[in-house]
This record gives sequence, structure tokens and C-alpha cells, in this order.
Amino acid sequence: MEGMCRISILVYLLVLANFGSVWAHGNGFGEQPLSKIAIHKATFALRDSASVNAYPTLLGLKGEDTQWVTVDLEHNEPAADDWVAVFSPAKFNSSTCPPVNDPKEQTPYICSAPIKYKYANESNSHYTKTGKASLRFQLINQRADFSFALFSGGLSNPKVVAVSNFISFVNPKAPLYPRLAQGKSWDEMTVTWTSGYNIDETVPFVEWGLKGENQVRSPAGTLTFGRHSMCGSPARTVGWRDPGFIHTSFLKDLWPNKVYTYKMGHLLSNGTYIWSKMYSFKSSPYPGQDSLQRVIMFGDMGKAERDGSNEYSNYQPGSLNTTDQLIRDLPNIDIVFHIGDITYANGYLSQWDQFTSQVEPIASTVPYMVASGNHERDWPNSGSFYDKTDSGGECGVLAETMYYVPAENRAKFWYSTDYGMFHFCIADSEHDWREGSEQYRFIEKCLASVDRQKQPWLIFAAHRVLGYSSDYWYGQEGSFEEPMGRESLQKLWQKYKVDIAFYGHVHNYERTCPIYQNQCVKTGTSHYSGVVNGTIHVVVGGAGSHLSEFSQVRPKWSVYRDYDWGFVKMTAFNHSSLLFEYKKSRDGNVYDSFTISRDYRDVLACVPDGCEPSTLAS
Repeated sequence: MEGMCRISILVYLLVLANFGSVWAHGNGFGEQPLSKIAIHKATFALRDSASVNAYPTLLGLKGEDTQWVTVDLEHNEPAADDWVAVFSPAKFNSSTCPPVNDPKEQTPYICSAPIKYKYANESNSHYTKTGKASLRFQLINQRADFSFALFSGGLSNPKVVAVSNFISFVNPKAPLYPRLAQGKSWDEMTVTWTSGYNIDETVPFVEWGLKGENQVRSPAGTLTFGRHSMCGSPARTVGWRDPGFIHTSFLKDLWPNKVYTYKMGHLLSNGTYIWSKMYSFKSSPYPGQDSLQRVIMFGDMGKAERDGSNEYSNYQPGSLNTTDQLIRDLPNIDIVFHIGDITYANGYLSQWDQFTSQVEPIASTVPYMVASGNHERDWPNSGSFYDKTDSGGECGVLAETMYYVPAENRAKFWYSTDYGMFHFCIADSEHDWREGSEQYRFIEKCLASVDRQKQPWLIFAAHRVLGYSSDYWYGQEGSFEEPMGRESLQKLWQKYKVDIAFYGHVHNYERTCPIYQNQCVKTGTSHYSGVVNGTIHVVVGGAGSHLSEFSQVRPKWSVYRDYDWGFVKMTAFNHSSLLFEYKKSRDGNVYDSFTISRDYRDVLACVPDGCEPSTLAS
């Protein structure tokens, strides 16, 4: 499995030789479930004695964007490895294949992977005897119709033996899955959504305003991309699926702490309107405002399937639990940070729609801020810092288009944002962060720009562990960090007195003491006060993906470790008091916590490598 499985010493040495021990967290040791299907080998062996029937045939009659579908199948030669695939668009024969340039090359029978699958015997253990089964799939509106195909031969030698009728949502093009994000100023909220409408068909906009008051309309920009924007396979080949159109509207000049309602709209050329559901959000506090402010932080959640498809229960087993815990606590959450490895689509583009649907209750209500991870960005010879294939050929295009972040250049996924008493510096670990780099200059500028009297809580975050982790692989390497990570950045954290640094990539939870240069600088584990003379480093990459083992060696700086799925919640009560809580996704209970209390003078105080120049002159 991807991540931290113990493998042979030989493989480990080979990984090290390719500068990749760390990169085992995200490359080659886990399979995207759709990648297990040898779709390029698929052939047609249709049989009159086999059938697949899907119903209902028309979905979303009551405005739903998600609906359950029943698939009945019969096969007179059933086998334990028979499986049923969901295709969208419904037509999946060779007519959709790109041209084959070599006349000697055989055109494939099927050129696109399904969007999900199940084994035929999942709901009926007697399937191999009776040849009959009834499966239930949950479908979301993804801008196209659907069909179901029964395959024999398992995933490695698939043969189509029967194809169902086509089914569709009432309006496949409907505007869906809004995701909020902070704009480039504190009083701006962005709304990004997906639809099937291009600008030559409709004019996209958001209708919004203070709850219960007059609504106004703000225009939206529209983006999309083609197959040739992908850097490699599978994103450019069997994983390709038309992404539709991604719209972003900028809601400006918001009053602080107010509830706004909004809905996405499309004006058709004939004068009619297509509307989304109505949503609401609470606008951000003014930077420095003294009020209750609650922040969620996690990484590596990915997506899962509520209908059990794709064997995701083995790939990202904690994803739905994390999602559901956040939904339950949503009235007590103000902003969410998902710091990399967002969907684990790994080049199977249909999975991005699935993810935006999964997090819609969260992302439509509070800002859902993302960072770039190896599974979003990394691809050889594409400008990523790591020359790996972890993105499946997406090379950042999906993350940069599907989600808005207030970066100067979204291809360089680093940015700063404010939320009340918090100032966040979000780094991009998939681009060079070392001293002298463009990103290093950004990080220093971001850390230096905050007024700690107004925003006392300074937070750094990146996907890879640029600080401290006693993960198994990092332990094997002996450094307990991403190579070259803290060597470059720790002097900035110390100089600017960063309170907490967060990381994903490693799929577990770990918290350090306040630390500088491998040494704990404060005693105690549950409360810290006084001068800021070190940074607390937190690995919070256990939001969903399969878990990572810890090193058997436990460094002295490791205060708490947990081999489980979970996330962090920070609550700022005022300028002097912060509560940190680690919650398990399985039950939402707190398993690790600490508090920080201090005054402004404690931030100003001189500490080792964190002193402002002074003079004895009068």
C-alpha cells in the first residue's frame, strides 16, 4: 500500500537510491482503485443470456444532485470475479477513443475508465450459483448520462458481457458543488462551482446578499481545460473525463461577521434562468477582531464512496468519518484548511467531482482552503520539486482550477490569508522552499508582515513534513523530517515566532513540544505560557487515507502520537488564549489538547535567534 508499509530492505534501498524514501508516502505503495482495472485490455463478449437493468432512468426529479440507483443483473455463467462498472458518459465504445496514429496499432475497445465499480457478488453471496444479483449505486450529477456494464474476467482481463440502459439526471448541466474560499482581502469571499454550461450558452453569476435583505448579482469567470493540458497518463488517457466548466465569482465589500445567502445562476440566451439551491455563509471577522474564532486543519483526506464502490474502504478508510464529523460540528467551525492530497484522484478526473460532492455541505458553508500535495502536483519534467508520478499526470491543473486560493499565481500554490486573530502562511511543498528560492522569499515576507498585536496567532502549513515527524520512513532515514525541510525554514519560524506549524503527507497524528533545533524549549504538555521561544510542530495527515506507521524510536520531542484518523481544531478565545484539540474521526472526541496563554509582550520578547536589533544609544 501507498505510504508506510514495511517492505523489503532491497526495495527500501532502491527507493533511497532514487531520493525517495519519503516519497513512499505518496508514490507506488498504494493503488488508486480505478488503476487496478486493465481497461486497455477490455474486449466485448456480449451474450444474449446476460442482462443489466438500471432504474430509475430519470434522476433528480425533485432537484436532487445525488440519488441511489438499483442495478439488476443476470448472467448464466457467473464467476466470483464478475464486476459491474459505472460509465459516464454512458457511451463507452471505441468511437470515443482518440485517433491512433500508427496504422499497425490496434484501436482499443474502451478508452475511458469507469467512474466506479462493484463486484457482482457484493450483495448476494449466492451469485455464483444463481447468476442473479441486485446492486445499489449512489450517483451524483456529473454533466453526462450513465450506463452500467457487467464484466467477466476480473479486473485484469475484462470482457463486457452485458450493458444496461442509459440513465440521466433531469439537467446534467446544472450548477453544482459550490466551494467557498477567502479572497485576497479579508472582506471578500469567492464562490467556485462546476456546471456543464460554457459561456457561449449562458452567463454565469451569483445572486447574494445579507440574509433577509435585497440580493445583488456578481458576475463569474469561467475556466476549463482539455486533455492536452494533462502531463501524462492516466490523466491524459484512460483517466480523462471532461471536467465541464468551473466558475468563480468574487463577492466583495462584505460586512464582518454577517450571514449572507447566495445561489449560483446561469442566464440562458433565451432569457430563462437556471438556479442552484440556496446556500449561506458567515463573513470573516475584521483582521485582529477579538471574538471566538474556530479553525479546522487536516491533510490527506481523499474521497470515499458511501455505496462501497471501488474498494475505497481499503484505500481511504477514514475519509467519510472525517467528513461526517465536520458536518456535525459545522455550526462551531469558521474556516477549514485541507493541506494537500485532496482527492487522491491520481489522474482519474471523475473523482474530483465525487470529492466536491462529498465535501459540499462543508465547503458551501465555510471557506474551504486547500494546499498542494504530491498527489495534486508531482510529475516528471513538469516543474515540480519532486520528479515523481504521484499526480497521475494531473500536474496541478485540477487542483489549481477546481479550487480558488488567494495566490498571486495558482501554479505556484503558496499564499497568505487572514481570519480574525489568525494569520496563515500556506506553503507549497511541491515547489522549492529552500533559502534563495522564490517561495522562501514569500514565506519570509508572509511571516514578517503580520502585526502580532492585532493577530497574535501565527500559523504555518505545508503538505510535506518540513518540520518534525517520527514516521517510520523518516526514522529509517534518521532525520525525522523531509530532507532539507527545517534546515532552511527553522530560522524563519524562530525569528518570526511561529506558534504552530502543520503538515500532512504522513498519515497519522503527532505533536511536538515547542521546539527549536531539535530541542524542547518549554516543559509540560498541556499548557504553554510566556515568551514564544519555539514552534509546536503538528502532523495531521490522518484525515482519511490508509494510516502510516511510526518509527520504533520515539524522539524526546514527540509529545503525543496517534495511529488513527483524525483532525485538529483550534479555538482562539481572544488575543491571549488559544485552545488546541486533536479529535478522532471515528467519534469526534478529543484525544489530545493543550492551551496557550500569553500577552503581547511575550511575543515581543528577545529569544535565541529571535531578537530585534537594539542599541545602547540614548
